Amino acid sequence: MRVGLQINQFTWPGGASAIGPTLARIGRTADDVGFDSIWVMDHFFQIRGLGPPEAPMLEGQTALGFLAAHTERARIGLMVGGVHYRRPGLWIKATTTLDVLSGGRAWFGIGAAWNVHESKGLGFGFPELKERFAMLEDTLRMAHGMWSGGSGSGEALEGTTMTATHLINSPQSLSRPRVPILVGGGGERRTLRLAAQYADACNIFGRSPEFVRHKLSILREHCDRLDRPYDEIERTILTSYDMGAESPSELVDRLGALGEAGAQHAILSVRGVADTSRLERIGAEVLPQLR
Repeated sequence: MRVGLQINQFTWPGGASAIGPTLARIGRTADDVGFDSIWVMDHFFQIRGLGPPEAPMLEGQTALGFLAAHTERARIGLMVGGVHYRRPGLWIKATTTLDVLSGGRAWFGIGAAWNVHESKGLGFGFPELKERFAMLEDTLRMAHGMWSGGSGSGEALEGTTMTATHLINSPQSLSRPRVPILVGGGGERRTLRLAAQYADACNIFGRSPEFVRHKLSILREHCDRLDRPYDEIERTILTSYDMGAESPSELVDRLGALGEAGAQHAILSVRGVADTSRLERIGAEVLPQLR
């Protein structure tokens, strides 16, 4: 099983001036101890359950560029991008830029989004769910076109929510055959269908082995209908870890059970991550056993 780190809070000692040095230290430590991937949320306000809306929150694409400069090995991505925050062409160009500047380490994490409060609060608007899914499919189709060939397909794309006349992408991504695409969310009718059709990975919550097993069975059904090999899709889960409430050996057991249910890549939100000794302990006591 591969293991990633999701950084979902920036309320750290020292205030705003300490966020940069702390994030750099977290990224370097996670990279050094062996995490396979590092992720940040694509939010502008802090989300419910993690803090008040006015708690510190970094813009995701910019934060990933910063992490790219402070890491060398782990892949980096958004967990996951809200499709209506950026136009499809900007999504692909920004992610390609991240891939090129990081030496081929980008993930393209994308989803239909849900946070109406931050969207309306900052003037993005919040299209109806049907339109957001149409935007998501247009973006996924554009990603395939722009990440194909030497510098993109060069073709036009007539989507439901946009028209693109020339799918050129230069410089092209370093990742081959493309930047891996991850579709986030466990919606059984549309989200998992889009993952089966367009993505290289899916992401669902790792609530329990039974929950994971059920969602992945739905993904397999979509793959069967689309004649897509199920094993081409990396199955990732998002879960949290509080070292004060669960020992490293207990985490190994829990992730092992999720792995037996079909998960291949566990992405951890580690409580108190600014204390990087916690990441070092995970690197020493958890990662070797999972592998």
